[in-house]
Amino acid sequence: MGEGRLTVRKAWLIAGAVFGAGLSFVMLLVVGVYVVAGNLAGGVGGATKALAKGAVPAAYQPLVQKWGNLCPAINPALLAAQLYQESGFNPKAQSAAAAQGIAQFIPGTWATHGVDGDGDGDKDVWDPNDAIPSAASYDCSLASYVKDVPGNITENMLASYNAGAYAVIKYGGVPPYAETQNYVKTITTLEESFAAPTTRVDPSEQAAGAIYYAQKKLGTPYLWGGTGTAEQGGRFDCSGLTQASYESVGITLPRVANDQYNAGPHPARSELLPGDLVFFSTDLSNSRAIHHVGIYVGGGYMIDAPRTGAVIRFDPIDTSEYFGATRVTEDGAKALPTTV
Repeated sequence: MGEGRLTVRKAWLIAGAVFGAGLSFVMLLVVGVYVVAGNLAGGVGGATKALAKGAVPAAYQPLVQKWGNLCPAINPALLAAQLYQESGFNPKAQSAAAAQGIAQFIPGTWATHGVDGDGDGDKDVWDPNDAIPSAASYDCSLASYVKDVPGNITENMLASYNAGAYAVIKYGGVPPYAETQNYVKTITTLEESFAAPTTRVDPSEQAAGAIYYAQKKLGTPYLWGGTGTAEQGGRFDCSGLTQASYESVGITLPRVANDQYNAGPHPARSELLPGDLVFFSTDLSNSRAIHHVGIYVGGGYMIDAPRTGAVIRFDPIDTSEYFGATRVTEDGAKALPTTV
């Protein structure tokens, strides 16, 4: 055990990462992150919004890809963001307000805007083959209602979805309603977590602090369901550790790993920076099947809480179950629904 840990530490040092104590570690990492950042063409950009790897469950990806291109006001990543926000891709979801299915149509709206997406002769709100095309069709209908309103057509469409097309027309754009403005920002922010980046993505300013927190927990025994409370002896499971690490720098992440995946854009393996969350799944086509998460620290290693009987430690990320990574952003974390 001791020799294995020493080998990992040697690999860590060879990779050029520095694990000192206290402020010196944080400052060195901050400098390292921003030296790299200076060489990046920041941000996610480009007109095309291809879906990020596995971001949409494989069963629905072809539908989202096809119908997300129905009109210029939407794209596959935006449609995916709406479905995730509405139901977490759950085709059996039903709200207290009687909204139904993967796209959460209320009966009156479904009666008017539901379409027979699969051409089988019926319009079934519980069938994603009908509901996903209907969601796209409804978006495009709303966009057509406000096509002559000044401003961004997608933002005006989303505002119409939330507040009604009349309000958008009345105010000449997104109306001054806090709920509506928040909805527009939420969906357009979530869109970035479902889109495959077209350029490198900016590093997180909070990355160094999150790693420093996780580093201080090295050697702590794993606890299933652990979030580090005093009652739990300060122990964590994998997503409890990542949640607490980012909470320490003012970013609130969801409790479970597969929702943490949507807290920002997704750098490629070759673009990883310290502080990125790295995810693992037995189904590499579906982010909803993610079962493990750690914090990348460089050199091909992460800090993670691996399993019952183990302790928080360094582990390699390059396994057959490596799914992908997320560069956590404050806006991305805030946009995530509290329940999906």
